[in-house]
Amino acid sequence: AMGRRSKVSHLAHLFCELFVRLQVVKHTNGMSFHLPVSQAELADVLGLSVVHMNRVISALRNSGVIAWANHTVTILDWQKLQQIAEFDPTYLSMTREPR
Repeated sequence: AMGRRSKVSHLAHLFCELFVRLQVVKHTNGMSFHLPVSQAELADVLGLSVVHMNRVISALRNSGVIAWANHTVTILDWQKLQQIAEFDPTYLSMTREPR
């Protein structure tokens, strides 16, 4: 289904998944997390041009769901971000397995 979703939805999904995974290992600060990548690097990951990546980030910012500054993403509206992403955290197996 990833190929059929919009790029805004893809980025929203990435932010949801990163937040949930980082929360499990206690690397979030409230609704914020550190994201030490540039917009250009993120564009490469999502297969976008830097210009399109900027538009996608602007769409999420303008819809009031995230703020992103100084390598910190803050989720302003978790419910709405999950809706945009079509995110279901239950697919993530977040139990720790013994080694």
